[in-house]
Amino acid sequence: MADASDDTPAVVIDGLTKRYGRTLALDAVSFDVKRGELFALLGPNGAGKTTMLHILCTILQADSGTARINGIDIRKDPLGARLNIGVVFQEPSLDDRLTVLENLNFHGLVYGVPASARRSRIDEMLAVVELTEWRDRLVRTLSSGMKRRLEIARALVHDSRLLFLDEPTVGLDAQSRDRMWRYIHQLRSERGLTVVVTTHYIEEVETCDRVCIIDHGKILAIDSPGILKSQYGQELLRIAPRDEAAAAEIVAAYPDRIVRDGGEIVLTSDGDAFAEALFSKFGSRIKRLAVEEPSLESVFLSLTGRELRDQAANARDVTYAFGKRGGEHTK
Repeated sequence: MADASDDTPAVVIDGLTKRYGRTLALDAVSFDVKRGELFALLGPNGAGKTTMLHILCTILQADSGTARINGIDIRKDPLGARLNIGVVFQEPSLDDRLTVLENLNFHGLVYGVPASARRSRIDEMLAVVELTEWRDRLVRTLSSGMKRRLEIARALVHDSRLLFLDEPTVGLDAQSRDRMWRYIHQLRSERGLTVVVTTHYIEEVETCDRVCIIDHGKILAIDSPGILKSQYGQELLRIAPRDEAAAAEIVAAYPDRIVRDGGEIVLTSDGDAFAEALFSKFGSRIKRLAVEEPSLESVFLSLTGRELRDQAANARDVTYAFGKRGGEHTK
């Protein structure tokens, strides 16, 4: 482990650039991650998130720029940097022919963890991720959620203090995702971990200390979720019209507010007055109308002109916006 002072950032990135042929995956990216911080990289698939993590993990080499892990230059001392990090990759990387215990033990051997310390750390991590009773099971017999938990345990067997998680909950059901984040928060609290996570799930970054919004290899904004929403967030109206004719009329009436025009129409809103005016004009032509309060999804929309994902987040029934008009708003 590096002997870095407490005020030294866990990660420092300065001007990282990476190309794949003509595609610019990272465009002179610069930021740092504070020690003990829960830091999220938020962006759509192809934004450059995984490329950045692979460079920080020394799997890829940047075309230009520098990066330091706990003060260690990853280009000059990649092995030293690796000793300081634990990684959960987007794609499964466990050996499913081995048992849970064998996977953890092999990882500890690779990192040179002494036998006595290896045994105690394996026991500790299995207990944290609630896999102790499965320690002798073949990995191929575990569920997807259990495999992800095992990967977190493996990433910390060598006592790393910096954990990289690349889309750790992709493919998991809602219960497994919630459980995964519970482990992450618990480990961060108990071990003083610095956690860097990439995701395109909005709800997963609401509890992060800071969020870095990235698209097309560029950093668009970095701050706490609350500040990002206050600076860039927009209120959105999500409308389900009764038929195609109604949809066409609504789209034609608000061409400058259209975010999406499909089975569901999404408009930017200025607040209750605009929504009331819209409902007054088209109420009989609307099957359902919901108001979405400023969210990180709308932050991304404000910064890029498009939505991060198709799935709506943080929507509330329009009745709450116009309580005085009651149930008229859902027909």
